[in-house]
Amino acid sequence: MTDSGHPFKFSVDLAVVESLGINLYSNAAAVLSELVANAWDADANEVRVTWNETGDEIIIEDDGTGMTRGELNSRYLLVAYKKRDTEGSRSPVHDRPFMGRKGIGKLSVFSLAGDVTVLSAKDGEKNGFRIRVSDLKDRIARKEAYHPVVVPVPDDFPTRGTRIILNDLNRKRTGVSVTALRRRIARRFDVLGYRPGDPARFTILVEGKPVTFDDREDLKRLEYIWELGTSELNSQQTPSVKRRWVMADNVVDPAQDWKIEGWFGTVRTPQDLNDSQDARESLRNIIILARKRPIQEGILDQLDFNKIFGNYVTGQIRAEFLDIDGTDDIATSDRQRLIEDDARVKLLIKRLREMFNEAAQQWSDERPKQKFKELTDKYPAIQEWVDSRPGHQRDAARKVIGTVAALQLTNESQRPALYRSSVLAFERLALESTLDDLEQFASGISAEELLPILATAKTYEDALYVQILRSRLDAIEKFEDLMTTDDLEKVLQNHLFENMWLLDPSWEGATGDVEMERSLRRIRRESGLFDVNEEIEQRQGRIDIRYRSAAGVHMIVELKRYGRTVSLAELKEQGEKYHEALSEVLRRQNEPTRNINVVFVIGPEPTISYLGDRNADDYIADQLGHIGGRILHYDNLLATAERRYKEYRDRSQDSTRLSELLRVLDGQLGTESPTSDGGNSDHGAGIDEPSAAMTD
Repeated sequence: MTDSGHPFKFSVDLAVVESLGINLYSNAAAVLSELVANAWDADANEVRVTWNETGDEIIIEDDGTGMTRGELNSRYLLVAYKKRDTEGSRSPVHDRPFMGRKGIGKLSVFSLAGDVTVLSAKDGEKNGFRIRVSDLKDRIARKEAYHPVVVPVPDDFPTRGTRIILNDLNRKRTGVSVTALRRRIARRFDVLGYRPGDPARFTILVEGKPVTFDDREDLKRLEYIWELGTSELNSQQTPSVKRRWVMADNVVDPAQDWKIEGWFGTVRTPQDLNDSQDARESLRNIIILARKRPIQEGILDQLDFNKIFGNYVTGQIRAEFLDIDGTDDIATSDRQRLIEDDARVKLLIKRLREMFNEAAQQWSDERPKQKFKELTDKYPAIQEWVDSRPGHQRDAARKVIGTVAALQLTNESQRPALYRSSVLAFERLALESTLDDLEQFASGISAEELLPILATAKTYEDALYVQILRSRLDAIEKFEDLMTTDDLEKVLQNHLFENMWLLDPSWEGATGDVEMERSLRRIRRESGLFDVNEEIEQRQGRIDIRYRSAAGVHMIVELKRYGRTVSLAELKEQGEKYHEALSEVLRRQNEPTRNINVVFVIGPEPTISYLGDRNADDYIADQLGHIGGRILHYDNLLATAERRYKEYRDRSQDSTRLSELLRVLDGQLGTESPTSDGGNSDHGAGIDEPSAAMTD
């Protein structure tokens, strides 16, 4: 017997119990991890957890070696008992590496229960005691020793093993379901691979049912997985994995042969890292194991990994070099964190960061491909649209749609709208940009960059793309019919000014200015720039004159009759008057007088008095250069327009296919397609209504 006839006694300052037990552990899984680790160290083949989530009692019982009264005092009740210093580094029966090291894990039970009973049997002895936490706290406050109460051991208690009974439970910490508890334990111990008949087996049972890989909900949810060193998880354990990689170079420090093993992987959506059975535990972390148990609950935040990849990742990694006998203990008291400034931890974090960067790139490349396949299974029209692209565009189209498919969205109902915008943006780029631009858009774009690009795209024009395509085909054909019909001058005039892109593709967004044209007429009268004969000539020889502006350029555009022949001298004289009039207007408006263009649209080539050995084009450019003058020909306009938009003609079937695709996506949006509103296509192209003419 010990002090004053009491059979048991704590031999440590009892204030340690409060700081290392009652207040240290915050979740049931961490506490049970300590008790399961004790069973492992005791060479148990089974540890049974009775977790009645609606009751007031939890029982943890193992069939290990058990403890005598002396061992209960010198080992279990001795806080900070150094197991490895006394008993060696491995268990005597199954040669297991001891999980325990600090000797304070047994205190964790006080964070869950106010009443703890311990029963143990070994070598023919059966002993039991009970600890009331309220009494323990009272003795701590009074600086007195605490003696657990002796309790009888039932006659039917096994001849070896230990049973711990927890009562007066802390509901905040034990209020998890049996399913959630099984999942927590399954993630925290690397002992699920033992075969049932193995003499050295270690089985954890919760409510009589073994914890197995079936409880590894994190493995079931994985979409992609990276295994370190070698492959150890099979397809039955990871049924949803689409692709796996093995990172053969798993060395952390070649000089000391330090390696990491295990795996990390990504799930389909970040929400898959939440457990509906366990609101308190997120799967979004990487558990670090040593000696088959956690040495750090999560290391992800220490990797300074800000990529989207980090929102999808979970894992379990073994790093045995973190807990080698004879080295410093670098785990914190609750074994949920590592001492960050230790050299081993720094090496681990450095290597993991490198692996994560490599995996993130593989994930970014592979995931859009997989999502594209899933998408086209759901929407065959998208696959048909991609297949209809010219050969050099298909990969780019697939990449763009795959990127949208892989985007993380808070509202999944927005995705069809993003598909729609992406298809239309791609179509516009394919027509208006070079192949290099298209490849850069598809290959250089990341998920983070795609949304702002779509948000700032010319969405209104994109939404009316099909109408624009068809209206331009009609415009070219109508232009061809009208330009040879002099008695339809006004129709031709309106047609060209409403479709400025026929004059120059860069003028698609050119706009008129009614006030500017009124000012030009006023300046013309005030200055006498145009005499009566010129007024008559305008009515007889010119169709009309308009002012337009585009991208900071001021333009005077005059349309001559298609069949009328004019001289270069006439065009130069008239152009100088237009330039002078427009310059005066800009000066009165306090605007710079640069960037003025004067454009004449004529039929036959202008007559030139004498060229000598000069080239006609160079001579014309020289004569009109000082006023920003240009001459365009109706025939050339038509030929250029036909070449420019030949692809529109060739792709009339594509437009039908695109219309069908947009109809499908609009059906998913639950709204009528903007392409079916019958709106004005010219407005969709950014073309304003023609303003008043300069002439009276």
